[in-house]
Amino acid sequence: MPGLSGAETDPPVPLRHFVAPTGDVFLLFPGGSAAVRAVRAVDSGEAAAVLEVTDVAPVAVPHRIRGRARVVGWLSEVPGGAFESGTELLKLEPAEVTVDDLWGAGRVEPEDFAAATPDPLAPYETAVLQHLAADHAEEVAALSALIDDRPGSGPDGGRPPVTAVPLALDAYGLRVRFSGPDGLFDAYFDFPEPVDGVPAARRALHALFRAVGDED
Repeated sequence: MPGLSGAETDPPVPLRHFVAPTGDVFLLFPGGSAAVRAVRAVDSGEAAAVLEVTDVAPVAVPHRIRGRARVVGWLSEVPGGAFESGTELLKLEPAEVTVDDLWGAGRVEPEDFAAATPDPLAPYETAVLQHLAADHAEEVAALSALIDDRPGSGPDGGRPPVTAVPLALDAYGLRVRFSGPDGLFDAYFDFPEPVDGVPAARRALHALFRAVGDED
């Protein structure tokens, strides 16, 4: 990339970032960042760039990376965008977005990326998952009783013991990573209906735990 020296092998990391309703990604960098220099080194004021995002589970679990995303597009300066001393705001206009995560892999069209809305539980997911892992490990592990076709399940209903870690939470359900004699496997437990916040998620989780008792 123009503006980068041979000694700069690590990609610049923004201090902050956010996605505008238009789908453009705004990135706040230190004023002397290689990303800022690269944009200024191009006569057009737009440098080809790739933003890579890695999603890591907020709890200790084998194979902790939950997904990766790549946003390919054009990076440019935002006039007057530096709202903190010594920083520079850049705008990445997406041309191509690809995602590979627990739900699948594929390409996301820029207009679909712009139209997407954040999951209502996203700001609280870390705290809820850590709370479940620390204080409700037995209840989470007991959810394996709701899976009829998991490894090791037999016609007599016998199931080998497992450990479980809550891996992901969204408005539609809870994903759990189980480990047992047959290795690792994930299961997704749907909520009866999408939830719109923490109180509704709490009620949906309690309903899941109660359903285990109904299976006994």
